[in-house]
Amino acid sequence: MAYGTTTRAPCPMHSYTAIVERCPETGLYVGHVPGFPGAHSQGATLEELNDNLKEVVAMLLDDREPTMETEYVGTQTVVVASGEACRPYAL
Repeated sequence: MAYGTTTRAPCPMHSYTAIVERCPETGLYVGHVPGFPGAHSQGATLEELNDNLKEVVAMLLDDREPTMETEYVGTQTVVVASGEACRPYAL
């Protein structure tokens, strides 16, 4: 090892899934990590949102490893007939 150099253990990587929506009023992208209290942010672009979420999550991880309140499972498509004529009759 050369003089004056230090070696550091690699930082552990964490991967989280964020839910992203777009606000119709502001046009901003809004994201949050399900089950991770405080892990939410916004951005004008998806890249900015991702950078902002990384910053928020890193700050939260500096405080402590969070206890996840829920586990992200996935998404579902829900198909519903619209209009009264399409709904089943009540018995």
